[in-house]
Amino acid sequence: MNYYKTIPEKEKIICMLCQHYCQMKEGQVGVCGVNKNENGELKTLVYGHPSALNVDPVEKKPLYHLLPGTTALSFGTVGCNFKCPFCQNWQISQEHTVDESVYISPEKMVDLDIENGASSIAYTYNEPTIFYPYAKDIGVIAKQKGLKNIFVTNGFETPEVVKDMASWLDAANVDLKSWDDAYYKKILKGGLEAVKETLRGMVKEGIWVEVTTLLIEGDNDSDEDLEAMASFIANELGVHVPWHLSAFHPDYKMQDHEYTKLQTLQRASDIAKKAGLLYVYMGNVPVHGDTYCPDCGTLLIDRTGYAITKNSLVDGHCPKCRRAIEGVWK
Repeated sequence: MNYYKTIPEKEKIICMLCQHYCQMKEGQVGVCGVNKNENGELKTLVYGHPSALNVDPVEKKPLYHLLPGTTALSFGTVGCNFKCPFCQNWQISQEHTVDESVYISPEKMVDLDIENGASSIAYTYNEPTIFYPYAKDIGVIAKQKGLKNIFVTNGFETPEVVKDMASWLDAANVDLKSWDDAYYKKILKGGLEAVKETLRGMVKEGIWVEVTTLLIEGDNDSDEDLEAMASFIANELGVHVPWHLSAFHPDYKMQDHEYTKLQTLQRASDIAKKAGLLYVYMGNVPVHGDTYCPDCGTLLIDRTGYAITKNSLVDGHCPKCRRAIEGVWK
């Protein structure tokens, strides 16, 4: 795809990576701080320059229905197209200074994944949409090598990017941060409708999707909002789409806010299951994230923290009733 469009009469370009659709004059950067109009073309300033690189359990993304028990080479850069006041990685996401002394080519990133025995590459930590040209160049090579590609994203991609992703991306964990569009626009500097559009698009394109909602008491945890989110996932994405309900802990600009109570997550989980969702998980709290067969109730995957202590799936099926369990298992 073309990552930008030109507006000759205005001597500007439009960035096509996210739904801010930033219009930039020569020398200008977009909202993310790392995509720039340079000589009438879009230059991704962080291309080849990761700022964080680790090998993580894939469950940490969180992805519970993709190659459980394996690891993902995970990396991010500086910059973000959102301004979330609770960001856990704000030191890089809200930073725009690129350390050009660090350079990892797409080929080298794939080599690092293989050298570390990881089964996938996760584009994460900050918003990967803003370094999509770099991510795709890595992902295409990774796919050729038999590796999986994972996006951990706020879901503000353009429809053009979502369509383009279908050729190389295997899975995405998408944040559904609130059901209040005003909150998205005023606090997060994004937009709810765009996120919903991305979620629908990814499912339509055949990308495996799991949804995460960080529950912040008083901000996004009302029964009404939770019921609306659960209904959206069940009716527009599918009852098989896993929903991760995660506990907030004070960070960045929200140091004085309370931790999310376990009872709040349990209430949200009950609402999700009442809406018909088959796979509901609680995160950032000391509870098991087990997967059960929706038909016969057999314990299929026993998770303690990020560790898999049991996996009884047989070729992606329940060993007892043979129901196919939705996910990416090989």
